[in-house]
Amino acid sequence: MNRANRTRERGEGYRPFVRGMHWHPPPTALTPSAMALFPPSSCTRLVVKIGSALLVAPDGAVRREWLASLVADLAERHRAGQQVAIVSSGAIALGARRLGLPKGGRASLEDAQAAAATGQIALSQTWAELLGDQGITAAQMLVTLDDLEHRRRYLNAAATLGRLLGLGIVPVINENDSVATEEIRFGDNDRLAARIAQAAGAGGVVLLSDVDGLYDANPHTNPAARHIARVDAIDAVAGMADAGSASGMGSGGMVSKIAAARIATSAGAHLAIASGRIDHPLATEARHTLFVAAHAAPARKAWLAGGLTARGAIHVDAGAARALAGGGSLLAAGAVRVEGRFDRGDLVTIEGPGGTIARGLSEYDAADAARLLGRRSDEQATILGYAPRAALVHRNHLALL
Repeated sequence: MNRANRTRERGEGYRPFVRGMHWHPPPTALTPSAMALFPPSSCTRLVVKIGSALLVAPDGAVRREWLASLVADLAERHRAGQQVAIVSSGAIALGARRLGLPKGGRASLEDAQAAAATGQIALSQTWAELLGDQGITAAQMLVTLDDLEHRRRYLNAAATLGRLLGLGIVPVINENDSVATEEIRFGDNDRLAARIAQAAGAGGVVLLSDVDGLYDANPHTNPAARHIARVDAIDAVAGMADAGSASGMGSGGMVSKIAAARIATSAGAHLAIASGRIDHPLATEARHTLFVAAHAAPARKAWLAGGLTARGAIHVDAGAARALAGGGSLLAAGAVRVEGRFDRGDLVTIEGPGGTIARGLSEYDAADAARLLGRRSDEQATILGYAPRAALVHRNHLALL
């Protein structure tokens, strides 16, 4: 592997990927009363996600007038120098109408795949026409979970996004639901938008939805629910989330939005949940919830922390958990149990006494890792029959959650 390829694999010196790993301080304009979210002057790259219930009417037709108002907002930002990527739901809902499928095309996996294949053409045409009316060229990117979970494919996606945005193109991104399966898919475009923001190096993410942010209870069933304008610590609000989709048309709920916020903020991107039930939703002052980004992790660790799939798990004792929190590697002496079937280099979670504490790349396959559980370093060569590695998961390939 030559030096350029090694650099790309590490995520170092690779501008389309690393640029977003710089932390962006919260823009001063982002207050509960100022809905001009992520202005171009403070956010050079923005990802906007549009939910199915906003884009598609209950009868299955595109809400074209509303969408045109959103595109006008995007065009204004584009002319001001902001680079924008769109994550657009709606393919399944549009395809279901054209095919006459029941339950919005979600009665079965086969129906959803057929609806997605049919609806994606209509969806991409609509975006291309409306953006074209504003003098903007659109591009389509369809991705699967595997495309963003495997390191090399993730870097390829990052490179494509970076080049398109640098050329002044607006990428319109969706999950490739026509080939995705129940086992290997994002399942919602909230988390996809957060991963795209990470890959594109965006400073902000806006999730346009049929709700205007996070509440301390479900506002549809509890009139006394209190709106939360700003979140600095996601763990403090995670228990408030409802898994349901208010419209019944989409696949995400507040749980998926908080999961998206965790991914985005860990990569240095602020995330806002805002209502799209108004015209010009990116230019109109309205209530929303802002999740403030933490200082971004290095590129590789941000990718590890944002991973959604793992091949297995290594359970550790309290002592090992403390060592990891202090920046150490996971040593075999502190591991107590192995789950799953994984190979060397696969992503695994590290489970402490209180739950998941980290993600990392295993230095051993599951069988050898199980043989080393609780063993000291001076015992490992005899057990394995070859020179052991320094750790089960090295700290350079580990991200705390």
